[in-house]
Amino acid sequence: MPHRITTRPDPTRADIRRWRRHLANERAEQATYRALASKRRGEERRILLAIAAAEGRHEQHWLDKLGDHAEKRVRPDFQTRLLALFARSFGSVFTLALMQNAEARSPYADDPDATDQMDADEAVHAEVVRSLATRSRARMSGTFRAAVFGANDGLVSNLALVLGVGATGVPAGYVLATGISGLLAGALSMAAGEYVSVSSQRELLHASTPNPDTDRKIPALDMNENELALVYRARGMSADEAQRKATETLIVHGHGPTAATELPEPAEPALAEPTAEPVEPDPAPTADEYEEIGTPMRAALSSFLFFAGGAVIPVLPWIFGMHGTPAVILAAAIVGLALLVTGGVVGVLSGAAPWKRALRQLLIGYGAAAVTYLLGLAFGGVVGG
Repeated sequence: MPHRITTRPDPTRADIRRWRRHLANERAEQATYRALASKRRGEERRILLAIAAAEGRHEQHWLDKLGDHAEKRVRPDFQTRLLALFARSFGSVFTLALMQNAEARSPYADDPDATDQMDADEAVHAEVVRSLATRSRARMSGTFRAAVFGANDGLVSNLALVLGVGATGVPAGYVLATGISGLLAGALSMAAGEYVSVSSQRELLHASTPNPDTDRKIPALDMNENELALVYRARGMSADEAQRKATETLIVHGHGPTAATELPEPAEPALAEPTAEPVEPDPAPTADEYEEIGTPMRAALSSFLFFAGGAVIPVLPWIFGMHGTPAVILAAAIVGLALLVTGGVVGVLSGAAPWKRALRQLLIGYGAAAVTYLLGLAFGGVVGG
């Protein structure tokens, strides 16, 4: 791989400014990774500290190039400062998700003063952070997912409801009653749906889990039939592989063949021919899979509370006695801010840029509210006429 030229006798002022910015960013990123590492344990902590050490090597590269010019310090980029703030103040999953997007845009891809190794480091860092962010999202994706989407549904559905009803020209008390009714109906519906959904997922996982009591009955199997092989064939092994696995299992349980006894071949012909590549059996569900799904009661309760929390926001102006156009404008404004927050969180959970998801969520929410508001105006005009 060709190496870029990293030495120039007479750097320009623009070069020095760029190098100083790279130096400041590397120092800030190194501090960010160390701050994240301080909140983790075990292997994840060691991985983050290793990335911080790599950023330290990049820092030294720019120190060597700047020489005496490194004495003057500049501020890192805004995004880098924001990541450092998040690392100190918030959960690591948000910071890791943002770091994932930041590392994917290497500043060294087209920089003639950075080495190919530095550019390659940044690409590897992006994949490492992606994996860490995915693990963090998985740990929080059960109950937290239900909470985030519950709040978002409450915001959009109840804003649309109260604006649509309010646009008909009914008194403020009717709008308030409609909003509270929508809050309760939606929250209960979300809780019930989430309970059924999570219960069904856990039941499906449980149905896929091998029965642990079966191991106790293995010594009593008929040696002349060896039906244990059928279990492994049902899990996806070929007939020969299943026979070998069953033989090994019987030996482990002290019931296998001796020097004078060999297990017979299965009485029936193989139901599936061996393939060129062995088929691995389906793994049993793990505790992590159950953790990702969450428990039914926790999912239902979080859905109820967060839907209700989101749904009460559009009703706040009418709760405090406002009515008419001022109430509509205030409701739309505060719901818009809330939609930006929930959209950003959804972006983090999905591994995408939170800013785009926040804007998308805002436009979708306002679009739904605008449609119902216009329908309310039309319906109110028909009734009034």
